[in-house]
Amino acid sequence: MPIDSESRWRMVRALRNKQVAPASDEITIRPAVETDLVQVLEIYNYYVANSVVTFDIEKMSQADWHTKFEYIKSLELPFLVAQSGSGQVLGFAYLAPWRQKAAYRRTVEDSIYLRPAATGKRIGTKLLAALIEKGKAAGVKEIVAVISDKGAESSIALHESFGFTNQGHLGKVGFKFGRWLGTVLMQKSL
Repeated sequence: MPIDSESRWRMVRALRNKQVAPASDEITIRPAVETDLVQVLEIYNYYVANSVVTFDIEKMSQADWHTKFEYIKSLELPFLVAQSGSGQVLGFAYLAPWRQKAAYRRTVEDSIYLRPAATGKRIGTKLLAALIEKGKAAGVKEIVAVISDKGAESSIALHESFGFTNQGHLGKVGFKFGRWLGTVLMQKSL
């Protein structure tokens, strides 16, 4: 039996007004804590071993990540994680100094890494939006993205969507997996 248009609109209004419980796969962006570093290490080391999006060729240790985490915290820069409703870290992002010289102190480099299964779900978008917001609050004036020129097209597109502009290309500055790689430099003013 067909539903008349008035009945259909009542059903639509009822569905709109219905309270929906949060989904268990809801993503939360929050500051990283020390216990997240086990999953951060797992995510990052996947990319070290399987991709050219990082130029690291040796897997990092838990101690390496602890040192990096403490350093970023000491500078009051953001280090964030994207967490699923079940508590799994799906990705992480942080801002770190672009260079060590004092004149660069308001310029940072962003890093964003996701679990392979979490790509294409806008988690990187949420992390980058939060990084930019937290970076502004920390007094950052410029964010630089250094992105591999091979296999990182989605990262370039993500940064472009946030207003980062291409500032240049450095060819053959890294050598990994038996081939030369370059970087694309992108920048955003806050």
